Amino acid sequence: MSLRRTRAIARKEFLHILRDARSLIAAIAQPVLMLLLFGYALSLDVDRIPTVIYDLDRTPLSGALIKDFRGSRYFEVMGEVRGYAPIERDMESRRALLGVVIPADYSKNLAAGRTAQVQLLLDGSDSNTASIAKGYAEGLIQTYADQQRRQAQIQRTGSALAAPVEAQVRVWYNTNLVSRDYIVPGLIAVILMIIAGMLTSLTIAREWENGTMEQLLSTPVRPMEMALGKLSAYFVLGLVDMAIALIVGLGVFHVPMKGNWPLLLTASAVFLFGALAWGLFISAGNRTQLAAYQLSTLTSFLPAFLLSGFIYSLSNMPYVIQFFALFVPARYFINMVKGIFLKGVGLELLWFDFLLLVAYGAAIFYFATRKLRQKVA
Repeated sequence: MSLRRTRAIARKEFLHILRDARSLIAAIAQPVLMLLLFGYALSLDVDRIPTVIYDLDRTPLSGALIKDFRGSRYFEVMGEVRGYAPIERDMESRRALLGVVIPADYSKNLAAGRTAQVQLLLDGSDSNTASIAKGYAEGLIQTYADQQRRQAQIQRTGSALAAPVEAQVRVWYNTNLVSRDYIVPGLIAVILMIIAGMLTSLTIAREWENGTMEQLLSTPVRPMEMALGKLSAYFVLGLVDMAIALIVGLGVFHVPMKGNWPLLLTASAVFLFGALAWGLFISAGNRTQLAAYQLSTLTSFLPAFLLSGFIYSLSNMPYVIQFFALFVPARYFINMVKGIFLKGVGLELLWFDFLLLVAYGAAIFYFATRKLRQKVA
């Protein structure tokens, strides 16, 4: 392999990148746009749940319960109603997701130490959000009932019964339970996969369309030299995109970085190389840029977004889908990025994911160079 020929191919690709100003601006601006869009718009947090309340009891005890709902950050009380029909209308119009019905004997049963029931009406169209809202409401109501029983016990006996078990919750990772800290590191991996695949998926196809591939094949340039030369130019651009993504993630969204910077950068470089090699492999197998772009989008964006664990839990998917997810490299890189960012774990726990990324990059680069060996038909 000649370093001189490889450097010449790399220089040629750098000139292509610099002369195509629109593509260069798009490649640099797209990571920022995706991070800002997903970081601000995409949230898995369930709070400010629109709630309407139907109070049949109308006592200070029921009023205190309503006050707790108004004071909780998880609920936004839209108002009080005078029947079930307004609750149904509000849910149909999506003005409310939760309806709380306090029965007429609520305070009487609570003061007597009997079971006091509260009815929760939920819009189950979004089953996941409804389940979370149900848990929040049940927890708030149970906590309020326990406080009232404790106060009643103190008034009757002068002392309160101690709970037999007191649960104390401590969150070790992502202590604020902010979904943005979970989404942004995974989004960096998705951006690298998409950008890298799209950048190199057009490079060989462009040579075929412009008629310059025949000239390259007539030169002494070997397939490996051509592949490394083209990849090196886009690798530098990919590093710029990665740096932009990290700056936005840390500077704008203030995602905590608890792990090892050298390990993160090394893993990112390995993953970026494999993603670029995949785009080059697609480009080498297609004679038109349109076909290469479409195939790159299908094989990079969709798997990286849906089958990597970026948002959707893989353990909840059917076993067939979980099997296909084993062949998505973004899955292993996201495991590493989230482990490094949020947990601060090192290579002693992430070595298997790292080895899979190395094997993936080497294998795809090998197949890409094999594909480049084909001659003009």
